[in-house]
Amino acid sequence: MSYIEFQRIVGAFTVFSLADIRQAKPAFHRRRLNEWQEKGYIRKVIRGYYIFADKALDEKVLFEIANRIYAPSYVSFEMALAYYGLIPESVYGITSASTRKTSHFKTPLGAFIYRTIRPKLYFGFDFLKNQEKLFKLASPEKSFLDLFYIKTELRDEASFEELRINRKVFLKLMNQNTINDYLGVYGQVSLKRRVNNFWEYIKHA
Repeated sequence: MSYIEFQRIVGAFTVFSLADIRQAKPAFHRRRLNEWQEKGYIRKVIRGYYIFADKALDEKVLFEIANRIYAPSYVSFEMALAYYGLIPESVYGITSASTRKTSHFKTPLGAFIYRTIRPKLYFGFDFLKNQEKLFKLASPEKSFLDLFYIKTELRDEASFEELRINRKVFLKLMNQNTINDYLGVYGQVSLKRRVNNFWEYIKHA
């Protein structure tokens, strides 16, 4: 297969895999990917996933890549909170929730971090559009609850202050009824107590 034909087959993909190529060309050999990497045409993200070397990267493209290279997953936790302006944008890596095991990939594009949630908690995300592509991003309420679900140390004023939550943005974006509905699915008395404590903290901060 020529590189021109290869571009025609996977050019519409933000990130592509060997399986994507073999759907169109079952006999395609992996060594061609190695050759094109050496020539600087493509870049490996993680084992089995690649992008074109000249692909312009921004936050939304990285979110789409995060969804694809470790599925099922959606962007959540600190990264989603930063996206909404709820915390300062000093987040290390793209943080996502997944029903698969916790994983951390260091790649040429940055770090991709996946934290495990129970299958029943795989909800509360929106499909957002980046040009013609879609990516999954937790709602403000779900990203907040996901963080409290994972970080059980968030329980008192000192730990709440360390989050550096923007009070004005929080009170504007967060729907307390939605949070209470979601808490019913989590079904954890301790989580509900800690979240309620945070509500009292942020209202008087």
